[in-house]
Amino acid sequence: MKLSQSRARLREAGQGYAFMSPTLFVLLLFIIGPIFYAVFLSFHKVQLLGTSSFDFVGLDNYANILNDGRARIALWNTAKYVMIVVPVQTFLALVLAASLNAGLKGEKAFRIIYFLPTLTSSAVLTLIFMWMYNQNGLINHILAFVNLPTYNWIGDPAVALNAIMIMNIWSTAPFYMVIYLAALQDIPDSLYEAAELDGANAIQKFFYVTVPNLRPVTSFVVIMGLIGTFQLFDQSYIFSAGSGGPNNSTLTVVLLIYQYAFKSLGTMGYAAALAFALAVVILTATLIQRKFSKEESLY
Repeated sequence: MKLSQSRARLREAGQGYAFMSPTLFVLLLFIIGPIFYAVFLSFHKVQLLGTSSFDFVGLDNYANILNDGRARIALWNTAKYVMIVVPVQTFLALVLAASLNAGLKGEKAFRIIYFLPTLTSSAVLTLIFMWMYNQNGLINHILAFVNLPTYNWIGDPAVALNAIMIMNIWSTAPFYMVIYLAALQDIPDSLYEAAELDGANAIQKFFYVTVPNLRPVTSFVVIMGLIGTFQLFDQSYIFSAGSGGPNNSTLTVVLLIYQYAFKSLGTMGYAAALAFALAVVILTATLIQRKFSKEESLY
């Protein structure tokens, strides 16, 4: 009896894995396999063009990161971008969601208008903003009209990264707004009614009822924001034509990885080491954020 049951279980498990085999094959070929191959490359000096060669160098690629001035610049630019964009886009998304959830007139129209930037292709959006950021573009014309100083948004190293920040906050906040908007529907109205009976105004209800009840969603939004901002590439690439300029002011870690992997000979292994180091940084930042969010939920 037990033997027949074990055979039935094995047969059932085999059928399950047979149905899963196409998905498992795709995961192994396009996700798990490339990850292990990238780790393998990070321990080698790799020449892929012409005569391929793989020379084992151990931890030299990782040690070279500490002595690479451009890697330090890219890491600082990326860290500054993350520290500014993630909090601002999270707060803006929450405010937009709360305003739409308040039952304003024309709420559906505003939802569509707010969400339009998220539907736009990142490359197209970047090209539009480059036109707007031009010295004779729309933004400088508006600033000059209200007697405010104009900027060389693309060519000034002190402003270029800030210009990308503004564009990305504007385009990504609506996506997280939709997540917050869905979560707001689950907050009981009785909590707001109780707060109103205690004399709370709209701002107090927002900070003492809405924000605490959205902590799990905020944790998810922050983690997704961290992962996305650490991987900034396409906007920086288009803005600087792949150089990370002006004066390395828009150079990010992912753009630097691209440059070493495809623009320089013999540095594919070093690029893989940079990519693996970036993955460790993202994982560490995510774990720290999750730890803080769990500690906040205890209070």
